[in-house]
Amino acid sequence: MKPWGICSTLALLLGACSEPGQPAAAPPARRPAAVQSQIDLAGLGKRIWQNECAGSVTGLVSWNAGEAFPSLGIGHFIWYPSGVTGPFDESFPKFVAFARARGVAVPAFFNGAAPWPNKAAFAADRSGKADAMRRWLASHVAVQTDFIIARSRAALPTLLQHSSNPQAVLARYKALAATTQGMYCLVDYVNFKGEGTKPTERYQGQGWGLLQVLEEMRGIPQGRAATAEFARAAEAVMRRRVANAPASRGEQRWLAGWVNRCRTYR
Repeated sequence: MKPWGICSTLALLLGACSEPGQPAAAPPARRPAAVQSQIDLAGLGKRIWQNECAGSVTGLVSWNAGEAFPSLGIGHFIWYPSGVTGPFDESFPKFVAFARARGVAVPAFFNGAAPWPNKAAFAADRSGKADAMRRWLASHVAVQTDFIIARSRAALPTLLQHSSNPQAVLARYKALAATTQGMYCLVDYVNFKGEGTKPTERYQGQGWGLLQVLEEMRGIPQGRAATAEFARAAEAVMRRRVANAPASRGEQRWLAGWVNRCRTYR
């Protein structure tokens, strides 16, 4: 696909490109009306919160067994402790920067690395930091939802650059982004398993992010057919990930929950 073909189509969806010979457009102050009028944004954050944390305030700050980092917010954003690196995108610092850029006051201890070096230290902590984070996150669901939406949309040009079939990927994204349920698929999956473009997010050379799901989809379905096909493709990608994962990861234990989540995309 020619670069301008991608940009002109993206402009209709995202308002992100300018016509040739015209000044570059500033980032939109609000979501494009064509998308905004069709998406129930108020309910979107609640659905993501329900998926990640069962809608509970306690679940807004947690540390899952077998992981080297805490998960925060309605999107379970990853926050690595000092000296810890991993194959997964560290999204919490990006969220903090996003919130501050929008004028949201963020507690100072949200800066830098996670304050707990490991899960045991997190469980034993009596400083009150986890509860303070939960209260703040519960009071700022809207900016978390906006961050998740922005993250999905910002990933699209990169998805196209990494795809062997960018025209189909773009058409499928557009079809999904046209409805509330489809936008839920896109933003929740990016939050759930990432964009799928990082070389480190691979098992046996195969990824499991949004790009892989969009490439796994068949045809260019619209409306409810698009979300049903997205759900089928997402489940197939999750099953492939578990089959490819190192045995030491024990990912089979998570598969049932992952499949259930994929089926909410219908």
